[in-house]
Amino acid sequence: MHGRERKSFCKNGVKIMNLETLKIEPAPDFSRIEKMLSRKSIPDKAPCLELRSDLEEKIMGGKIKKQDFKNEIDYSVKLHIEYQYRLGYDFAGIRSDFNFPQKKSRISEGEKGKAEIVQSGDSLVSNREEFEKYPWPDMSKIDYSPMEKAKKILPEGMKLLPRVTGGVFENAMLLVGFEQICYYSVENPEFLRDVFKAIGERVEQIVKNYASMDIVGAIAVGDDLGFKTQTMLSPKMIKEYIFPWHKKIVKAAHAYNKPIILHSCGNLREIYEGIIDCGWDAKHSFEDEILPIWEFKKQYGNRISCIGGFDMNKICLYSEEEIRKHTRYLIDTCATGGGFALGTGNSASSYVPPENLLTMLEEAWLYGKYR
Repeated sequence: MHGRERKSFCKNGVKIMNLETLKIEPAPDFSRIEKMLSRKSIPDKAPCLELRSDLEEKIMGGKIKKQDFKNEIDYSVKLHIEYQYRLGYDFAGIRSDFNFPQKKSRISEGEKGKAEIVQSGDSLVSNREEFEKYPWPDMSKIDYSPMEKAKKILPEGMKLLPRVTGGVFENAMLLVGFEQICYYSVENPEFLRDVFKAIGERVEQIVKNYASMDIVGAIAVGDDLGFKTQTMLSPKMIKEYIFPWHKKIVKAAHAYNKPIILHSCGNLREIYEGIIDCGWDAKHSFEDEILPIWEFKKQYGNRISCIGGFDMNKICLYSEEEIRKHTRYLIDTCATGGGFALGTGNSASSYVPPENLLTMLEEAWLYGKYR
């Protein structure tokens, strides 16, 4: 790796990092993502990758105006693609409207944005009758128009990397409730298996549909399986109920030679071998206090790629020079040999200072080229 000239910003209204001062020269090339995920070759530079960003409008600063578009979808697609391009990414995360209808959750609003609050006992599908009445997604009626619109305006070199939110366990937890899942694992495991099947089959199908599209280069599935100290369910339960569906989901993507990323938060030390055995091409979401990405790379990097790693606390609180220094550290410790993409530890959430994200991306662009 090597460095180049850098600039500074300050937060008191003098010079602050923004889109106009950003030293990134967009040159999207999805092969960087493909090489990172396959680990069979090394790209020209360590790519950057976020699966979600709440900062698009803040960073674009009105350059894409909503009133110039006929509808919300057209605006959102254009905004996202322009944001991804200007910030140096090699992909766009446009997807379909696939989702599992959920109970309306409480929303907590703060100065940094909105946060969804879900209670562990909340449930839409708590018994067989509710299971039969629940409006399970009709896979023949999924709206792919955002992806079709994106295909028409995607910059040369970019591909789509759609994300499936909630995965198998997480969607089950939101529909059935965590407490009820634990209860049914003992009192009615057959019902629990039916819930996972109803979810798993549909996630498998949407992944298959995405993978069949030429414009799609890779797919990501979110399925948070842990919290700070351990997995949400016991490793035994995950192996019994969740991993069989994970294997089918991965197989659906690989059938079309498309790599697939698992986003999963929490302490997963006890199930990393199982995750690798499922065939996931990469693991996303890291927290230093649980397992820093550089330690994950040492232990598992020859068998699965790692994505993200700039701890959320650090990306929010570090100074400019600290961000640049830590970006270089992550590249130095994780990019060697390939199989690494830089990003925040979880997502570019609303509480992340936009200038901090831009600083990380700029430093990665300036420093992250392989010799």
